[in-house]
Amino acid sequence: MHLDIIRARLKTPLNPTLKPNGWRPASVLLPIYGSCPHIIMTVKSEQMRIHAGEASFPGGKPEYNDADLCHTALRETREEIGLHVGHQSIIGQLDAVRTLNSKFLILPFVAVLDSVPRLSPNVEVCRILQMPLEPLLDTLEPDTGHGPNMFNLYYKDMIIWGASARMLYQIKQAMV
Repeated sequence: MHLDIIRARLKTPLNPTLKPNGWRPASVLLPIYGSCPHIIMTVKSEQMRIHAGEASFPGGKPEYNDADLCHTALRETREEIGLHVGHQSIIGQLDAVRTLNSKFLILPFVAVLDSVPRLSPNVEVCRILQMPLEPLLDTLEPDTGHGPNMFNLYYKDMIIWGASARMLYQIKQAMV
């Protein structure tokens, strides 16, 4: 898998708005980088009220001064892991994903970067994961214990599940 293939397969027009219909709006960034593509995720701090200890993509709820949900994802990525991503690096977005427990409707944006600098987690993040994308996607399997369209992926000691796994499933489907 090469970055050019990822760019071609995941390139979609941006529509950084969302009709939450009772769900809480949020957005995340899926940063993909490198000649052997890697994807960046975080592990939320155990001190977080929701999603503590879970693998997730950098992102969060919109703030008053965010122009749109794409801006929210870029701002949250900068705050959470110190990664400054320009709007020009956003190649597209995935379908919105719901979190079943916390009632968020999340709009995922995909960024492709040639490389990343050293990353620095803030207090919301206890660990930054930089995982080879293709081997990670190869671990995807159905999570039959939690209903249809649920998946698990595995990286070292982490199980990636829930909304993050459904986002990675969308990437895998686009690569077929």
